[in-house]
Amino acid sequence: MEEPMSDTPIIQRVIAVFWPSFLTSGIATGAFFTLFDPLDLVQVAGLPELSRMGVYSIGFFLFWLLTAGTCALTCYFQRPCNPHNNRVTRA
Repeated sequence: MEEPMSDTPIIQRVIAVFWPSFLTSGIATGAFFTLFDPLDLVQVAGLPELSRMGVYSIGFFLFWLLTAGTCALTCYFQRPCNPHNNRVTRA
């Protein structure tokens, strides 16, 4: 029988969301900035002058936010529908 989510320590659940999203955002950032030059993106967006490192950092954190959201949704949807009663009885 599977262990309920409430028995899992909160830090383990947080790490289960942020660690895979960190790795995925690193890969996504590398792939994205391989195709697009950060300074060209700054000029097109009309943002104030930012260094390449600044654009890389902003891009990484945006990808991390996106992938953390998807990992959190995955954790949310993997919970059982009815955690107190695995079998629904019909009247």
